Amino acid sequence: MPVYAVTYTYDDREELRMQTRPEHRRFLSGLAEQGVLLAAGAYADQGTPGGIIVARADSAAEVESALDPDPYRQVGVLVDREVREWGQLIGPWAG
Repeated sequence: MPVYAVTYTYDDREELRMQTRPEHRRFLSGLAEQGVLLAAGAYADQGTPGGIIVARADSAAEVESALDPDPYRQVGVLVDREVREWGQLIGPWAG
């Protein structure tokens, strides 16, 4: 099954993002329990706020559908999301 790299970009409403963070993390944990989410995390530097998700699914559309209910998306702090198939050469999910 293909692996996808998903980049998230957030807006500058940090307070709203932090308020929603527990729900967002529970949501992602649920996807991990389902075997869809392989890894996730926010950027740790001071650049544009965002993060990366690595997911496994049959298609990019399936990844998008799985991520659509993300609380960050629901409250509007997610301003951009890019889903791309990732042909990992070396690593735990290499085909």
